[in-house]
Amino acid sequence: MTTTGVRIAGVGHYVPERIISNADLERMFDTSDEWITTRTGMKERHIAAPNEPTSDIALAAARNALANAGLSAKDLNAIIVATVTPDYMFPATACILGAKLEIPGVPGFDMEIACSGFIYGLTVAASLVRTGVFKRVLLVGAEELSRMTNYEDRGTAILFGDGAGAVVLEASDTDCFLAAELGADGQHPSDLFLPVGGTAAPPISAEDIAQKRNTIHMNGREVFRFAVTKMIEATTITLKRAGIASSDVAWAIPHQANRRIIEAAAKRLDIPTERVVINIQNYGNTSAASIPIALSETFAAGKLKDGDVLLFVGFGGGLSWGAVAWRWSTQRTAVSGNVA
Repeated sequence: MTTTGVRIAGVGHYVPERIISNADLERMFDTSDEWITTRTGMKERHIAAPNEPTSDIALAAARNALANAGLSAKDLNAIIVATVTPDYMFPATACILGAKLEIPGVPGFDMEIACSGFIYGLTVAASLVRTGVFKRVLLVGAEELSRMTNYEDRGTAILFGDGAGAVVLEASDTDCFLAAELGADGQHPSDLFLPVGGTAAPPISAEDIAQKRNTIHMNGREVFRFAVTKMIEATTITLKRAGIASSDVAWAIPHQANRRIIEAAAKRLDIPTERVVINIQNYGNTSAASIPIALSETFAAGKLKDGDVLLFVGFGGGLSWGAVAWRWSTQRTAVSGNVA
């Protein structure tokens, strides 16, 4: 099996039309715009319509990424969807997305690693291309966390929004994947989890629903501490493996979970805030979608230059974490065929 390079050929994102602002949350429970903004940096979040499943918002983001790449869905060889809010427990949302893209037969699978989904997915997708298994892979981070948010719990209701971001990766003469670091520690899943619905708990009961056990539960203090520590650790290891310094990073694009977490990590990594992409004020925490949405917006704003070093870093349920160092390239390579 041959080894080749990989580049991001196209980016795109989509967010639902409906918005829940801090002012809306003020009317729902005891909170204020100032309280939310000070603690999270969030101002509003987009919420999917009842008849708008995860595969639909993934489809919109995928189409935007394909258009940006100048490709059609038929140019794809595989689909990966990072999500913890799939259309169904099975089949995989990636399979449904493939059908909606009208490319039956193209392999697809989901990754369930919560907010670390894009980092893990990018590492896997890039590996599939670099080892010659596929020429082009569509990676989508798509989440509808509003479906599992308890809007009576101030601690979590202010945090989560819905959205999707997508990238098309393709084989390239230039290898843009510089280095990565992934990690996970499942010793304390209850720090950030959904208590019922899996095989570790009885089937969801009426009592579970009444007690909101079918919604996100989080140990906010522990997650905050963990997030800052692991973002710094993963970034430090990744940059060392890539043989670059933090001063070489043109843009740090972190998971958008909390502005204070992002700023604390950036400060300790000596990355100036003007080189850190933060859009949390517009979307809240969209889990696996947050990094590709931020990447798509950064590209659309014309901020990415050929050769720029990008740092993607995030953390999430698991608990999990990871970072990827990536070189942005605008150099296209003729790509043909499916499997090398």
